[in-house]
Amino acid sequence: MKDAPSLSGLQALQAMIDGGLPGPAIGRLMGFHIHKVEDGRAEFRGIPDDSVTNPAGTVHGGWYGAMLDSAMACAVMTKIPAGTTYTTLEYKVNIIRPVPLGTHVAAIGVTDHVGRSTGIAHGEIRGLDDGRLYATGSTTCIVMPMSRR
Repeated sequence: MKDAPSLSGLQALQAMIDGGLPGPAIGRLMGFHIHKVEDGRAEFRGIPDDSVTNPAGTVHGGWYGAMLDSAMACAVMTKIPAGTTYTTLEYKVNIIRPVPLGTHVAAIGVTDHVGRSTGIAHGEIRGLDDGRLYATGSTTCIVMPMSRR
């Protein structure tokens, strides 16, 4: 396996899916994983359980945010060349309806623009079995050279 800095963003994400690189740790913590990537698009899947509820017993808004941030930012990552990295500058989430616990959902991020210094993407969370739209989001990421430590 090549070192991650020598891979494009799309190659690194595909290596995560294939098991050559570890996937995002946040997904293990929050019960979602990277499922599929292609140029300008990333899909995460997950099933919320009791570990991601708020005091009211429903899925915490931070879960929607983490899942959408992952999908949208990884969509940006698919467009960056080797030797480049990125991070989220800001994101916005609109929760349309609560995801019932145990519902299998997909968060899909799609790029709108990726340039030398910024990337913009949008996304949505939909139920895989019911097709319902649960949340939408948008993000702006900074794109920058990878540090050489």
